[in-house]
Amino acid sequence: MLLKIVVGFIAIALGLAQSLSSPLSIGEKTPDFTLKIAGRDSSISLYQEIKKYKYTVLMFISTRCPYCQGFNTRKTSIAKNFIPRGIQFIGINSNSTEDESEVVSHAQRNKFPFETVKDHQNRVADLYGAERTPEIFILDPQGILKYHGRIDENYTDETSVQSPDLINALNELLSGKDVSRKETKAFGCTIKRI
Repeated sequence: MLLKIVVGFIAIALGLAQSLSSPLSIGEKTPDFTLKIAGRDSSISLYQEIKKYKYTVLMFISTRCPYCQGFNTRKTSIAKNFIPRGIQFIGINSNSTEDESEVVSHAQRNKFPFETVKDHQNRVADLYGAERTPEIFILDPQGILKYHGRIDENYTDETSVQSPDLINALNELLSGKDVSRKETKAFGCTIKRI
């Protein structure tokens, strides 16, 4: 019995340590990773991919989180608007409670025009300090972090958005400007870690 209690405390402490990982700083080089594309036999190696695009948007997403679901049509429309302009989007599912088949069906149902990958054991989420779904990281072709935060401030009503943060950041970057609002507070469900 005592052993079970001690093991439980250790697991809780490890979970807290993982969830307290510090996020990357703007201007910092982001970690490389290779993840399998959900439902396919191929993988995405970040540093090989980002060189091909003007910027890369990493979106930590969920198949179940109601906040993330509220952004599904926006994720699709924003990606469709910016992919032809040289922006790559990658959806990353790090939730231990959502399996790969669920990730695949979710992407198909929402007609995401970008690849989704499964981050087993939430290693990439831990590397990036990602805590929420949705949570956004924009990288340049050298892997430098240019923006970190939310898509916008209103997951329930797209027509009431006052601060389209992701769109603004991408437009500024594509115009050769620095992002004026480099960090915003991501909100949504916590990433369910192992």
